[in-house]
Amino acid sequence: MNLSNGTSTKENRQSPNIVFIHAESMDGRKMGCMGEPALQGATPNLDALASNGTLFTNAYSNCPVCNPSRASMWSGKYPHYYENWNNCEGIREHRPTFRTIFNRLGYNTAAIGPLDYTYDMHSVRDRVGSWTRAADIRRKIGNKTRMPTVEEDANAKDWKYTYEAIDWLHEAADDSRPFMLYFTTGLVHPEFTAPGNYRERIDPGKIKLPPTLGELDQHPHPVDQYMRLTKGCEDRYPESLVREMRRMYCAMIAELDDIVGRIRQTLQELGVSESTYIIFSSDHGEMAGEQNQILKRSMYEPSIHVPLMVTGPDVQSSSVVETPVSLVDIFPTLMDMAGCCYEDFAVPPQYPAELDGESLMPQLRGESAERRDWAFAEYHGDRNCTGTFMLRQGPWKYIKHMGYKPQLFNLEEDPWETTDLTERRHDVVEEMDNLMTDRFDCQNIDAAAKSYDKENFRKWRSEQIEKGTYEAIMSNIYSGFGRVCIEDFIPWREEDEDKIRKWLGED
Repeated sequence: MNLSNGTSTKENRQSPNIVFIHAESMDGRKMGCMGEPALQGATPNLDALASNGTLFTNAYSNCPVCNPSRASMWSGKYPHYYENWNNCEGIREHRPTFRTIFNRLGYNTAAIGPLDYTYDMHSVRDRVGSWTRAADIRRKIGNKTRMPTVEEDANAKDWKYTYEAIDWLHEAADDSRPFMLYFTTGLVHPEFTAPGNYRERIDPGKIKLPPTLGELDQHPHPVDQYMRLTKGCEDRYPESLVREMRRMYCAMIAELDDIVGRIRQTLQELGVSESTYIIFSSDHGEMAGEQNQILKRSMYEPSIHVPLMVTGPDVQSSSVVETPVSLVDIFPTLMDMAGCCYEDFAVPPQYPAELDGESLMPQLRGESAERRDWAFAEYHGDRNCTGTFMLRQGPWKYIKHMGYKPQLFNLEEDPWETTDLTERRHDVVEEMDNLMTDRFDCQNIDAAAKSYDKENFRKWRSEQIEKGTYEAIMSNIYSGFGRVCIEDFIPWREEDEDKIRKWLGED
Protein backbone atom coordinates (compact mmCIF):
# COMPACT_ATOMS: atom_id res chain seq x y z
CA MET A 1 0.00 0.00 0.00
CA ASN A 2 1.52 3.32 -1.10
CA LEU A 3 0.54 6.02 1.39
CA SER A 4 0.43 9.64 0.30
CA ASN A 5 2.79 12.01 2.11
CA GLY A 6 0.93 15.08 0.92
CA THR A 7 -0.62 17.62 3.28
CA SER A 8 -2.81 19.39 0.73
CA THR A 9 -5.98 17.64 1.87
CA LYS A 10 -8.84 19.16 3.77
CA GLU A 11 -7.49 20.47 7.09
CA ASN A 12 -9.65 23.55 6.42
CA ARG A 13 -12.92 21.62 6.55
CA GLN A 14 -15.36 23.45 8.81
CA SER A 15 -16.74 20.25 10.32
CA PRO A 16 -14.33 17.76 11.92
CA ASN A 17 -13.74 14.25 10.66
CA ILE A 18 -14.47 11.28 12.90
CA VAL A 19 -12.88 7.82 12.92
CA PHE A 20 -14.50 5.38 15.32
CA ILE A 21 -12.45 2.20 15.80
CA HIS A 22 -14.55 -0.44 17.51
CA ALA A 23 -12.89 -3.71 18.54
CA GLU A 24 -14.62 -6.99 19.38
CA SER A 25 -14.48 -8.62 22.83
CA MET A 26 -11.78 -6.40 24.35
CA ASP A 27 -11.52 -6.20 28.11
CA GLY A 28 -11.02 -2.48 28.78
CA ARG A 29 -8.44 -3.15 31.46
CA LYS A 30 -6.09 -4.94 29.05
CA MET A 31 -3.81 -2.14 27.80
CA GLY A 32 -0.44 -0.79 28.83
CA CYS A 33 -2.05 2.55 29.70
CA MET A 34 -4.42 0.74 32.09
CA GLY A 35 -1.51 -0.81 33.95
CA GLU A 36 -1.73 -4.34 32.54
CA PRO A 37 1.77 -5.79 33.25
CA ALA A 38 1.81 -8.21 30.30
CA LEU A 39 1.01 -5.40 27.86
CA GLN A 40 3.55 -2.82 28.97
CA GLY A 41 5.23 -1.72 25.73
CA ALA A 42 2.97 -3.98 23.65
CA THR A 43 0.15 -1.47 23.01
CA PRO A 44 2.04 1.71 21.95
CA ASN A 45 -0.73 3.00 19.67
CA LEU A 46 -3.51 2.52 22.17
CA ASP A 47 -1.31 4.07 24.83
CA ALA A 48 -0.66 7.02 22.50
CA LEU A 49 -4.39 7.58 22.10
CA ALA A 50 -4.64 7.74 25.88
CA SER A 51 -1.68 10.12 26.29
CA ASN A 52 -2.75 12.36 23.39
CA GLY A 53 -6.37 12.47 24.48
CA THR A 54 -8.75 11.34 27.21
CA LEU A 55 -8.81 7.89 28.78
CA PHE A 56 -12.02 6.70 30.45
CA THR A 57 -10.93 4.12 33.00
CA ASN A 58 -14.43 2.93 33.89
CA ALA A 59 -16.28 2.54 30.58
CA TYR A 60 -18.94 -0.15 30.27
CA SER A 61 -20.93 -1.99 27.66
CA ASN A 62 -24.69 -1.68 28.06
CA CYS A 63 -25.11 -5.38 27.27
CA PRO A 64 -22.27 -7.95 27.43
CA VAL A 65 -22.91 -9.60 24.07
CA CYS A 66 -22.24 -8.40 20.53
CA ASN A 67 -25.48 -7.50 18.82
CA PRO A 68 -27.50 -5.86 21.63
CA SER A 69 -24.42 -3.90 22.71
CA ARG A 70 -23.77 -2.48 19.25
CA ALA A 71 -27.47 -1.96 18.52
CA SER A 72 -27.78 0.06 21.72
CA MET A 73 -24.72 2.15 20.88
CA TRP A 74 -25.81 2.79 17.28
CA SER A 75 -29.37 3.72 18.33
CA GLY A 76 -28.49 5.68 21.46
CA LYS A 77 -31.07 3.73 23.48
CA TYR A 78 -30.65 1.05 26.13
CA PRO A 79 -31.20 -2.49 24.73
CA HIS A 80 -34.71 -2.90 26.15
CA TYR A 81 -36.02 0.16 24.28
CA TYR A 82 -35.98 -1.63 20.92
CA GLU A 83 -36.35 -5.08 22.54
CA ASN A 84 -32.80 -6.08 21.61
CA TRP A 85 -33.06 -9.00 24.00
CA ASN A 86 -30.52 -11.42 22.52
CA ASN A 87 -27.78 -11.84 19.93
CA CYS A 88 -30.27 -12.32 17.09
CA GLU A 89 -32.20 -9.15 17.84
CA GLY A 90 -30.70 -5.93 16.49
CA ILE A 91 -31.50 -2.74 14.66
CA ARG A 92 -34.30 -3.14 12.14
CA GLU A 93 -33.81 -1.55 8.74
CA HIS A 94 -36.13 1.44 9.29
CA ARG A 95 -34.66 2.52 12.65
CA PRO A 96 -32.39 5.59 12.67
CA THR A 97 -28.79 5.47 13.88
CA PHE A 98 -26.03 8.00 14.32
CA ARG A 99 -24.98 7.25 10.75
CA THR A 100 -28.45 8.28 9.58
CA ILE A 101 -27.86 11.73 11.04
CA PHE A 102 -24.31 12.01 9.68
CA ASN A 103 -25.64 11.24 6.21
CA ARG A 104 -28.27 13.95 6.61
CA LEU A 105 -25.55 16.37 7.73
CA GLY A 106 -23.72 15.81 4.46
CA TYR A 107 -20.88 13.71 5.84
CA ASN A 108 -19.15 11.11 3.71
CA THR A 109 -19.75 7.98 5.80
CA ALA A 110 -18.62 4.37 5.77
CA ALA A 111 -18.94 1.32 8.02
CA ILE A 112 -16.20 -1.26 7.41
CA GLY A 113 -15.70 -4.60 9.13
CA PRO A 114 -18.01 -7.13 10.84
CA LEU A 115 -20.77 -4.72 11.90
CA ASP A 116 -22.89 -7.15 13.94
CA TYR A 117 -25.62 -4.77 15.07
CA THR A 118 -28.49 -5.52 12.68
CA TYR A 119 -31.44 -7.87 13.10
CA ASP A 120 -31.13 -11.66 12.59
CA MET A 121 -27.33 -11.84 12.45
CA HIS A 122 -26.76 -15.01 14.47
CA SER A 123 -27.66 -18.69 14.59
CA VAL A 124 -30.67 -20.72 15.66
CA ARG A 125 -28.52 -21.80 18.61
CA ASP A 126 -28.29 -18.21 19.86
CA ARG A 127 -31.98 -17.69 19.29
CA VAL A 128 -33.35 -20.89 20.87
CA GLY A 129 -30.72 -20.91 23.62
CA SER A 130 -31.87 -17.42 24.59
CA TRP A 131 -35.59 -18.21 24.40
CA THR A 132 -35.25 -21.26 26.67
CA ARG A 133 -32.88 -19.77 29.25
CA ALA A 134 -35.49 -19.52 32.02
CA ALA A 135 -36.36 -23.22 31.60
CA ASP A 136 -33.06 -23.79 33.43
CA ILE A 137 -31.92 -26.72 31.29
CA ARG A 138 -28.55 -27.64 32.77
CA ARG A 139 -26.78 -28.77 29.62
CA LYS A 140 -23.97 -27.05 27.79
CA ILE A 141 -24.54 -24.81 24.80
CA GLY A 142 -20.86 -23.97 24.42
CA ASN A 143 -17.85 -26.24 23.94
CA LYS A 144 -15.00 -26.68 26.35
CA THR A 145 -12.17 -24.20 25.90
CA ARG A 146 -9.62 -25.16 23.28
CA MET A 147 -5.91 -24.80 23.82
CA PRO A 148 -4.71 -21.50 22.25
CA THR A 149 -2.77 -21.90 19.02
CA VAL A 150 -0.29 -19.97 16.90
CA GLU A 151 -1.64 -19.36 13.39
CA GLU A 152 0.27 -17.00 11.13
CA ASP A 153 -2.78 -15.91 9.13
CA ALA A 154 -5.26 -16.19 12.01
CA ASN A 155 -6.49 -12.63 11.69
CA ALA A 156 -5.94 -12.05 7.98
CA LYS A 157 -9.54 -10.95 7.54
CA ASP A 158 -8.99 -8.05 9.94
CA TRP A 159 -5.97 -6.89 7.96
CA LYS A 160 -8.12 -7.05 4.82
CA TYR A 161 -10.64 -4.77 6.53
CA THR A 162 -7.78 -2.49 7.60
CA TYR A 163 -6.51 -2.00 4.05
CA GLU A 164 -10.08 -1.47 2.89
CA ALA A 165 -10.44 1.27 5.52
CA ILE A 166 -7.11 2.83 4.48
CA ASP A 167 -8.21 2.90 0.84
CA TRP A 168 -11.48 4.51 1.85
CA LEU A 169 -9.66 7.18 3.91
CA HIS A 170 -7.54 8.06 0.87
CA GLU A 171 -10.69 8.56 -1.17
CA ALA A 172 -12.43 10.48 1.61
CA ALA A 173 -9.46 12.83 2.05
CA ASP A 174 -9.87 13.94 -1.58
CA ASP A 175 -13.56 14.69 -1.02
CA SER A 176 -14.70 18.15 0.01
CA ARG A 177 -17.06 16.68 2.61
CA PRO A 178 -16.05 15.83 6.17
CA PHE A 179 -15.97 12.09 6.77
CA MET A 180 -17.13 9.68 9.44
CA LEU A 181 -15.65 6.17 9.39
CA TYR A 182 -16.86 3.38 11.65
CA PHE A 183 -14.20 0.68 11.48
CA THR A 184 -14.61 -2.56 13.39
CA THR A 185 -12.50 -5.71 13.74
CA GLY A 186 -13.02 -9.36 14.60
CA LEU A 187 -10.04 -9.04 16.94
CA VAL A 188 -9.91 -9.81 19.79
CA HIS A 189 -12.74 -12.35 19.79
CA PRO A 190 -11.76 -15.99 20.53
CA GLU A 191 -10.64 -18.48 19.33
CA PHE A 192 -7.42 -17.52 21.14
CA THR A 193 -4.98 -17.45 18.25
CA ALA A 194 -2.45 -15.05 16.75
CA PRO A 195 0.76 -15.10 14.71
CA GLY A 196 3.84 -16.27 16.59
CA ASN A 197 5.60 -12.88 16.53
CA TYR A 198 2.76 -11.32 18.54
CA ARG A 199 2.80 -14.15 21.06
CA GLU A 200 6.52 -13.61 21.54
CA ARG A 201 5.88 -9.97 22.49
CA ILE A 202 4.06 -11.14 25.62
CA ASP A 203 6.17 -12.22 28.60
CA PRO A 204 4.41 -15.24 30.15
CA GLY A 205 5.97 -14.36 33.50
CA LYS A 206 3.92 -11.15 33.58
CA ILE A 207 0.57 -12.86 33.04
CA LYS A 208 -1.70 -12.46 36.06
CA LEU A 209 -3.63 -15.61 36.93
CA PRO A 210 -7.09 -14.97 38.39
CA PRO A 211 -7.71 -16.20 41.93
CA THR A 212 -11.24 -17.25 40.95
CA LEU A 213 -10.52 -20.65 39.36
CA GLY A 214 -12.45 -23.50 40.94
CA GLU A 215 -14.86 -26.37 40.63
CA LEU A 216 -18.44 -25.67 39.65
CA ASP A 217 -19.93 -26.68 42.99
CA GLN A 218 -17.59 -24.29 44.80
CA HIS A 219 -19.30 -21.24 43.33
CA PRO A 220 -22.07 -20.02 45.63
CA HIS A 221 -24.25 -18.24 43.07
CA PRO A 222 -26.72 -20.34 41.00
CA VAL A 223 -26.67 -17.90 38.04
CA ASP A 224 -22.89 -18.26 37.77
CA GLN A 225 -23.20 -22.03 38.07
CA TYR A 226 -25.69 -22.09 35.19
CA MET A 227 -23.50 -19.83 33.05
CA ARG A 228 -20.38 -21.91 33.61
CA LEU A 229 -22.18 -25.15 32.82
CA THR A 230 -23.86 -23.89 29.65
CA LYS A 231 -20.60 -22.32 28.47
CA GLY A 232 -18.82 -25.66 28.89
CA CYS A 233 -16.68 -24.30 31.74
CA GLU A 234 -17.92 -26.66 34.43
CA ASP A 235 -14.47 -28.11 35.21
CA ARG A 236 -11.72 -26.17 36.95
CA TYR A 237 -9.29 -24.74 34.39
CA PRO A 238 -5.65 -25.85 34.71
CA GLU A 239 -3.40 -22.88 35.43
CA SER A 240 -1.27 -23.75 32.40
CA LEU A 241 -4.32 -23.39 30.12
CA VAL A 242 -5.35 -20.08 31.69
CA ARG A 243 -1.82 -18.68 31.44
CA GLU A 244 -1.57 -19.55 27.75
CA MET A 245 -5.13 -18.36 27.09
CA ARG A 246 -4.36 -14.98 28.64
CA ARG A 247 -1.00 -14.75 26.91
CA MET A 248 -2.61 -15.35 23.52
CA TYR A 249 -5.41 -12.90 24.34
CA CYS A 250 -2.75 -10.26 25.05
CA ALA A 251 -1.01 -11.22 21.78
CA MET A 252 -4.25 -10.60 19.91
CA ILE A 253 -4.51 -7.18 21.56
CA ALA A 254 -0.93 -6.43 20.46
CA GLU A 255 -1.92 -7.28 16.88
CA LEU A 256 -4.98 -5.07 17.18
CA ASP A 257 -2.69 -2.29 18.38
CA ASP A 258 -0.72 -2.54 15.12
CA ILE A 259 -3.98 -2.17 13.20
CA VAL A 260 -4.82 0.95 15.19
CA GLY A 261 -1.34 2.20 14.37
CA ARG A 262 -1.92 1.80 10.63
CA ILE A 263 -5.11 3.86 10.83
CA ARG A 264 -3.37 6.58 12.85
CA GLN A 265 -0.45 6.61 10.42
CA THR A 266 -2.80 7.00 7.46
CA LEU A 267 -4.54 9.99 9.03
CA GLN A 268 -1.18 11.62 9.71
CA GLU A 269 0.14 11.02 6.20
CA LEU A 270 -3.04 12.34 4.66
CA GLY A 271 -2.68 15.53 6.68
CA VAL A 272 -6.02 15.25 8.44
CA SER A 273 -5.02 14.04 11.90
CA GLU A 274 -5.36 17.47 13.53
CA SER A 275 -8.97 17.84 12.34
CA THR A 276 -10.05 14.27 13.08
CA TYR A 277 -11.53 12.82 16.23
CA ILE A 278 -10.48 9.22 16.94
CA ILE A 279 -12.63 7.12 19.24
CA PHE A 280 -11.48 3.67 20.32
CA SER A 281 -13.71 1.22 22.17
CA SER A 282 -15.18 -2.30 22.08
CA ASP A 283 -18.61 -3.90 22.26
CA HIS A 284 -17.87 -5.92 25.42
CA GLY A 285 -14.99 -7.80 27.00
CA GLU A 286 -13.76 -11.38 27.39
CA MET A 287 -13.59 -13.46 30.58
CA ALA A 288 -10.32 -15.18 29.53
CA GLY A 289 -10.35 -17.49 32.55
CA GLU A 290 -11.63 -15.14 35.25
CA GLN A 291 -14.35 -16.73 37.36
CA ASN A 292 -13.34 -19.95 35.52
CA GLN A 293 -15.17 -18.70 32.41
CA ILE A 294 -14.56 -17.69 28.81
CA LEU A 295 -16.52 -15.48 26.39
CA LYS A 296 -18.83 -12.74 27.69
CA ARG A 297 -22.52 -12.57 28.80
CA SER A 298 -21.50 -11.90 32.40
CA MET A 299 -21.56 -8.71 34.47
CA TYR A 300 -18.08 -9.41 35.85
CA GLU A 301 -15.45 -6.82 34.91
CA PRO A 302 -13.61 -8.73 32.16
CA SER A 303 -16.91 -9.21 30.32
CA ILE A 304 -18.63 -5.82 30.82
CA HIS A 305 -15.70 -3.35 31.14
CA VAL A 306 -14.66 -1.88 27.77
CA PRO A 307 -11.85 0.42 26.62
CA LEU A 308 -12.66 4.03 25.72
CA MET A 309 -10.18 6.65 24.55
CA VAL A 310 -10.81 9.79 22.51
CA THR A 311 -8.42 12.17 20.77
CA GLY A 312 -9.05 15.08 18.45
CA PRO A 313 -9.77 18.80 18.19
CA ASP A 314 -10.23 20.45 21.61
CA VAL A 315 -9.85 17.13 23.47
CA GLN A 316 -7.63 17.45 26.52
CA SER A 317 -4.42 15.43 26.32
CA SER A 318 -3.20 13.12 29.08
CA SER A 319 -6.61 13.37 30.73
CA VAL A 320 -8.06 10.54 32.79
CA VAL A 321 -11.77 10.28 33.65
CA GLU A 322 -12.69 7.81 36.38
CA THR A 323 -16.45 8.50 36.43
CA PRO A 324 -18.35 5.48 35.05
CA VAL A 325 -19.60 5.97 31.49
CA SER A 326 -21.06 3.57 28.93
CA LEU A 327 -21.41 2.99 25.20
CA VAL A 328 -24.87 4.59 25.12
CA ASP A 329 -22.99 7.87 25.64
CA ILE A 330 -21.31 7.54 22.24
CA PHE A 331 -24.28 8.73 20.15
CA PRO A 332 -24.76 12.11 21.92
CA THR A 333 -20.98 12.57 21.98
CA LEU A 334 -20.84 12.12 18.21
CA MET A 335 -23.59 14.69 17.82
CA ASP A 336 -21.56 17.21 19.82
CA MET A 337 -18.45 16.44 17.79
CA ALA A 338 -20.35 17.25 14.59
CA GLY A 339 -21.86 20.39 16.11
CA CYS A 340 -25.30 18.85 15.67
CA CYS A 341 -28.35 19.03 17.90
CA TYR A 342 -30.11 15.66 17.99
CA GLU A 343 -33.46 17.29 18.71
CA ASP A 344 -33.31 18.99 15.30
CA PHE A 345 -33.59 15.54 13.70
CA ALA A 346 -35.71 13.70 16.26
CA VAL A 347 -39.05 13.75 14.48
CA PRO A 348 -41.35 11.05 15.92
CA PRO A 349 -42.27 8.33 15.27
CA GLN A 350 -39.10 7.48 13.34
CA TYR A 351 -36.76 8.94 15.93
CA PRO A 352 -36.92 8.47 19.70
CA ALA A 353 -37.78 11.75 21.41
CA GLU A 354 -34.44 11.69 23.25
CA LEU A 355 -31.25 9.70 23.59
CA ASP A 356 -30.53 7.70 26.72
CA GLY A 357 -26.87 8.64 26.99
CA GLU A 358 -25.07 11.81 27.94
CA SER A 359 -22.48 13.56 25.77
CA LEU A 360 -18.91 13.15 26.98
CA MET A 361 -17.69 16.32 25.24
CA PRO A 362 -17.67 18.45 28.40
CA GLN A 363 -15.36 15.91 30.00
CA LEU A 364 -13.26 15.63 26.85
CA ARG A 365 -12.75 19.41 26.90
CA GLY A 366 -12.14 19.43 30.65
CA GLU A 367 -15.05 21.80 31.20
CA SER A 368 -17.23 19.92 33.68
CA ALA A 369 -17.94 16.55 35.19
CA GLU A 370 -20.69 14.34 33.83
CA ARG A 371 -24.07 14.91 35.47
CA ARG A 372 -24.69 11.17 35.72
CA ASP A 373 -22.12 9.35 37.88
CA TRP A 374 -23.20 5.76 37.19
CA ALA A 375 -23.28 3.23 34.35
CA PHE A 376 -26.06 0.72 33.68
CA ALA A 377 -26.13 -2.59 31.80
CA GLU A 378 -28.63 -5.38 31.18
CA TYR A 379 -28.56 -8.92 29.76
CA HIS A 380 -31.44 -11.17 28.64
CA GLY A 381 -29.74 -13.72 26.40
CA ASP A 382 -28.45 -17.26 26.28
CA ARG A 383 -26.24 -18.95 28.86
CA ASN A 384 -27.90 -16.92 31.61
CA CYS A 385 -30.99 -18.33 33.30
CA THR A 386 -32.66 -15.00 34.06
CA GLY A 387 -32.61 -11.28 33.33
CA THR A 388 -29.59 -9.56 34.89
CA PHE A 389 -28.96 -5.85 35.49
CA MET A 390 -25.78 -4.06 36.58
CA LEU A 391 -25.12 -0.66 38.11
CA ARG A 392 -21.64 0.76 38.65
CA GLN A 393 -21.22 3.85 40.85
CA GLY A 394 -18.05 4.90 42.64
CA PRO A 395 -16.29 1.77 43.92
CA TRP A 396 -19.49 -0.25 43.96
CA LYS A 397 -20.87 -2.70 41.44
CA TYR A 398 -24.38 -3.99 42.09
CA ILE A 399 -25.73 -6.94 40.06
CA LYS A 400 -29.45 -7.69 40.18
CA HIS A 401 -30.45 -11.21 39.05
CA MET A 402 -34.22 -11.42 38.64
CA GLY A 403 -35.56 -14.21 40.85
CA TYR A 404 -32.17 -14.84 42.47
CA LYS A 405 -30.06 -13.15 45.12
CA PRO A 406 -28.09 -10.07 44.03
CA GLN A 407 -24.34 -9.54 44.15
CA LEU A 408 -22.32 -6.57 45.41
CA PHE A 409 -18.61 -5.92 44.89
CA ASN A 410 -16.25 -3.15 45.96
CA LEU A 411 -13.98 -2.91 42.90
CA GLU A 412 -11.41 -0.66 44.55
CA GLU A 413 -10.77 -3.16 47.31
CA ASP A 414 -11.58 -6.31 45.34
CA PRO A 415 -10.77 -5.86 41.61
CA TRP A 416 -10.94 -9.63 40.98
CA GLU A 417 -14.53 -9.73 42.35
CA THR A 418 -13.81 -12.55 44.74
CA THR A 419 -16.02 -11.43 47.64
CA ASP A 420 -19.75 -10.80 47.41
CA LEU A 421 -20.63 -8.18 50.05
CA THR A 422 -24.41 -8.50 49.78
CA GLU A 423 -24.86 -9.92 53.27
CA ARG A 424 -22.37 -7.51 54.89
CA ARG A 425 -23.48 -4.23 53.30
CA HIS A 426 -27.28 -4.17 53.28
CA ASP A 427 -27.10 -0.37 53.28
CA VAL A 428 -25.22 -0.25 49.98
CA VAL A 429 -27.45 -2.93 48.44
CA GLU A 430 -30.54 -0.89 49.30
CA GLU A 431 -29.02 2.35 48.02
CA MET A 432 -27.84 0.83 44.74
CA ASP A 433 -31.10 -1.05 44.18
CA ASN A 434 -33.11 2.13 44.73
CA LEU A 435 -30.88 4.05 42.33
CA MET A 436 -31.35 1.33 39.70
CA THR A 437 -35.09 0.76 40.10
CA ASP A 438 -35.92 4.48 40.32
CA ARG A 439 -34.54 4.82 36.78
CA PHE A 440 -35.24 1.41 35.26
CA ASP A 441 -38.37 -0.72 35.64
CA CYS A 442 -36.39 -3.94 35.98
CA GLN A 443 -39.46 -6.05 36.81
CA ASN A 444 -41.34 -5.05 33.67
CA ILE A 445 -38.23 -5.14 31.46
CA ASP A 446 -37.51 -8.69 32.63
CA ALA A 447 -41.15 -9.71 32.22
CA ALA A 448 -41.26 -8.32 28.68
CA ALA A 449 -38.09 -10.19 27.72
CA LYS A 450 -39.35 -13.48 29.16
CA SER A 451 -42.76 -13.07 27.53
CA TYR A 452 -40.96 -12.54 24.20
CA ASP A 453 -38.96 -15.73 24.87
CA LYS A 454 -42.04 -17.87 25.46
CA GLU A 455 -44.02 -16.44 22.57
CA ASN A 456 -41.22 -17.00 20.06
CA PHE A 457 -40.24 -20.42 21.36
CA ARG A 458 -43.82 -21.73 21.33
CA LYS A 459 -44.19 -20.74 17.69
CA TRP A 460 -40.80 -22.18 16.69
CA ARG A 461 -41.38 -25.39 18.67
CA SER A 462 -44.75 -26.01 17.01
CA GLU A 463 -43.18 -25.52 13.57
CA GLN A 464 -40.33 -27.93 14.30
CA ILE A 465 -42.58 -30.59 15.84
CA GLU A 466 -44.74 -30.46 12.72
CA LYS A 467 -41.60 -30.91 10.56
CA GLY A 468 -40.32 -33.72 12.78
CA THR A 469 -37.05 -31.86 13.50
CA TYR A 470 -37.64 -30.59 17.03
CA GLU A 471 -35.79 -33.18 19.13
CA ALA A 472 -32.79 -33.34 16.77
CA ILE A 473 -32.32 -29.57 16.81
CA MET A 474 -32.72 -29.32 20.59
CA SER A 475 -30.18 -32.16 21.01
CA ASN A 476 -27.63 -30.25 18.94
CA ILE A 477 -28.28 -26.92 20.64
CA TYR A 478 -27.82 -28.44 24.09
CA SER A 479 -24.85 -30.67 23.25
CA GLY A 480 -22.28 -27.96 22.49
CA PHE A 481 -21.41 -25.27 19.99
CA GLY A 482 -20.85 -25.90 16.27
CA ARG A 483 -20.22 -29.42 15.06
CA VAL A 484 -20.77 -31.85 17.91
CA CYS A 485 -18.51 -34.89 18.18
CA ILE A 486 -20.46 -38.13 18.45
CA GLU A 487 -19.07 -38.79 21.93
CA ASP A 488 -20.35 -35.37 23.10
CA PHE A 489 -23.80 -35.70 21.57
CA ILE A 490 -26.60 -36.03 24.15
CA PRO A 491 -30.08 -36.95 22.88
CA TRP A 492 -33.00 -34.75 23.88
CA ARG A 493 -34.36 -36.44 26.99
CA GLU A 494 -37.78 -36.60 28.56
CA GLU A 495 -36.43 -34.80 31.63
CA ASP A 496 -35.31 -31.92 29.38
CA GLU A 497 -38.72 -31.69 27.75
CA ASP A 498 -40.34 -31.84 31.20
CA LYS A 499 -38.49 -28.63 32.04
CA ILE A 500 -39.70 -27.06 28.82
CA ARG A 501 -43.32 -28.01 29.56
CA LYS A 502 -43.10 -26.75 33.14
CA TRP A 503 -41.57 -23.46 31.98
CA LEU A 504 -44.28 -23.02 29.34
CA GLY A 505 -47.01 -23.85 31.89
CA GLU A 506 -48.14 -26.98 30.06
CA ASP A 507 -48.02 -29.30 33.08
